[in-house]
Amino acid sequence: MSEQPIRRAIAALRAGRAVRIEGEAPIAIAAVETATPEFLDILDPKSSARLLISGHRAAALALTNRRDAADPGRPVLVERAPWLDCETALALADPGRDLDRGLVGPLHPLPCRSPTSCTAALELARAAGLLPALWLLDDQGAATSVSVEEIDRQDRSPTVEIVARAKLPLDDLPDTQIVAFRAADDGQEHVALLIGAFGGNPPLVRLHSECLTGDVFGSLKCDCGPQLKEALKIIGASGGGVLLYLRQEGRGIGLANKLRAYSLQDRGLDTVDANRRLGFADDERDYAHAAAMLRALGVNEVRLLTNNPNKVAGLEAAGIKVADRVPHHMPANPHNADYLDTKRKRSGHLA
Repeated sequence: MSEQPIRRAIAALRAGRAVRIEGEAPIAIAAVETATPEFLDILDPKSSARLLISGHRAAALALTNRRDAADPGRPVLVERAPWLDCETALALADPGRDLDRGLVGPLHPLPCRSPTSCTAALELARAAGLLPALWLLDDQGAATSVSVEEIDRQDRSPTVEIVARAKLPLDDLPDTQIVAFRAADDGQEHVALLIGAFGGNPPLVRLHSECLTGDVFGSLKCDCGPQLKEALKIIGASGGGVLLYLRQEGRGIGLANKLRAYSLQDRGLDTVDANRRLGFADDERDYAHAAAMLRALGVNEVRLLTNNPNKVAGLEAAGIKVADRVPHHMPANPHNADYLDTKRKRSGHLA
């Protein structure tokens, strides 16, 4: 089946348009983060659209004493009130504003009559890099539609295509090529660096998730920039291998949400709790695209440069054999010591 519906639905949500979720109980949604007041006035002239949020966000808003919001694993509907406009809904959805906004309410959870469709809708918002908070529209006339099954299937076996490749000379490294891939499901573009020649042996491979703040600006809040530079040196010194640069900013929650998580960390939360407070898992990444890229390069077995056991498990689950795990540690600094400690204690990273 074509993966175009997912791409169209993600593009529509990001553009502030409505999307219909087809399933046993179809619903129409629009993202709280991108839908404008003018748009809602057109599709919701009676101001009756309800607010759909994650169970974890409902818990953070102290709604768990209500039966319809008691399960943090289930989506929660909030009744529309006259004061619940676009700006207030966004303030409720964004935990970075929890200490800035005044008291609002009361908030009244409602029974969720279509939990499967609502859960899929929140997953679609996360895939679009948006806060998992949506307007549930009474109007079913959305121009873009996607099924619950297509949303559930989007990460299981994605395909990629090679769209460009070229030589890329790099300091102190063997001959290197850069290869650009485009994912068929979400349209994201990832790249691979093919460093040196690794013959018929399993190549040394590094999966590196994009980090604008660390890779480009040299942020000290994480270890991403040093990891990237050191990985290139290690692969070059080993004679050759592959570095995959994956568009999974902020452990898959996107740049804006990563910066929201940084703001929460400034207020005392660790990286895991900050992501969860935003309505995401502590790590939203998946490595099926990485596996598809490796297969496209003719690589089916690797030596993996990582401290993260989830990367090993993710590649193997997607059919890439990991012959060996090579540790990849960076020294801590005063700004990221707690972050690295949290990765070990709460995310299972290996020492």
